[in-house]
Amino acid sequence: MKLIFATNNQNKVEEILAVVNKQFDIISLREAGINVEIPEPYLTLEENASCKSATIYAMTGINCFGEDTGLEVNSLGGDPGVKSARYAGEERSFDSNIDKLLSNLAGKPDRSARFRTVISLLIDGRETLFEGICEGRIITEKRGNQGFGYDPVFIPEGSARTFAEMDLLEKSRFSHRAIAMGKLVTFLNNMTTKP
Repeated sequence: MKLIFATNNQNKVEEILAVVNKQFDIISLREAGINVEIPEPYLTLEENASCKSATIYAMTGINCFGEDTGLEVNSLGGDPGVKSARYAGEERSFDSNIDKLLSNLAGKPDRSARFRTVISLLIDGRETLFEGICEGRIITEKRGNQGFGYDPVFIPEGSARTFAEMDLLEKSRFSHRAIAMGKLVTFLNNMTTKP
């Protein structure tokens, strides 16, 4: 089965491919020859993910999936949440986003947080949603140079290392995106094995 992953973020593509492990033929927008930036105008991860998959399905008629991910920090009322990529502005700077996050958390004893991913899968025009959650905490300074986004300041439960200190294989043992994608793979496997 061929699926288009509705993203221009190569980091996300690599994480997804590490989980799927060649079980399905997943191609990025670039590999599909699609040069479009899909907006994320909505107030929920679910709506943004659905918008991405619906946009690409309408353009191509090919089965596809989109995802949206947010970092939800408890002492900040769930922020940055759906605005995680643009927390410090429209330029989507990883460093600026982290700097703003650490500044807003200064002096707060509760540094618990979670990453939440929602994937919208469209097969023959029918949508199914999958969610992945990774609980953890925000540390006070950046550590590691792997990954992207908030990875240098997020330590998942069960580890002493930030996501940015892990390779893809180690990160996928904890990752919100890997959890959601694992559910999608199970769904597809069940669907393709039904008589």
